[in-house]
Parts: sequence; C-alpha cells; structure tokens
Amino acid sequence: MKLIRPSLLQSTWRRRGLILSLLIVLLPLLGLYLYGQLRTPGAMLTSENYTDRPIFSYWVNDNWGGNGGVTCCWRLDGPTARVVWILDMTRQQQLDGAKEERHEIELPMPPRGRGDRYLHVRFDPGNQVRLGWSSDLFSPFSPRPDRSQPNEQGSQP
Repeated sequence: MKLIRPSLLQSTWRRRGLILSLLIVLLPLLGLYLYGQLRTPGAMLTSENYTDRPIFSYWVNDNWGGNGGVTCCWRLDGPTARVVWILDMTRQQQLDGAKEERHEIELPMPPRGRGDRYLHVRFDPGNQVRLGWSSDLFSPFSPRPDRSQPNEQGSQP
C-alpha cells in the first residue's frame, strides 16, 4: 500500500481554508459580544408610592410601569421623561360617580450610570414625582442599610 502525502502547496491552502472558516464563524460572534457590551441594556421600572391613595397604573415615556412591583425591559433614554399616572379609587367612590384622576408631568431624565438597571419612580404627596437610577432595588432616595452593623440576631451578615 502506498501512502499519499499532500504536497506543501495543498497543505498551505487547506490551512488557509480552515482559518478562513473559523474567521467566518467567530467574527459574527465577536461582533455580537461587543454589541452587547457596548450598548445600554433595557431598564426595569419600579415605583414607590408615598401618597395617600394607591396608584392604579403608571407609564414612563409610554412604557407601562404597572401598579407596583417591577416591569422589564424598557428602553428609557432621552433628555426628558414623561410620567403619566392614574390614581386608584374605592368601589364606593366609583359608584358615587368619582371621575378617574389622571396626572402627567415631564421631568428631566436623571443621569444613568453604567451599572444602573432600575429606574425608581417615587410618587410623593401633592402629585410630585421624582426619578432616580440604581443598580439594584434599593431606593436611590433612601439611605442604604449599613451592612457593617450586626443584624437583629447579633450575627454579622
């Protein structure tokens, strides 16, 4: 049996074809990775209500924030934010003919840091609204808990 060995020219072209095939596969994957790293991710909306009435529903730049909890994943950019909210009412108020109370305000969009994922919408008394970004669910309007202090049971966190 005779062993056929490819020539040096054939080996060179085979290596070039293999490298070209790998580049065709890996370059789009690298592009997707870089795109994901460089773009601003979608934001989550969460609210805090300090008014004397519940919020039935709210929107920020036409993105629904719900009526509590967290909604995801919205594109919230631009220099301003238009916040629209509807106050809730009791069944008796509805039967008495109370009208839906809808409010709207345009605010400057607060600056967003690289790690910020949550836009907190705080509803204060007098139909005042504040916006603030944070990287987690801790409110940017309240002091963060001090993790260096022992917890209630006396152990360190």
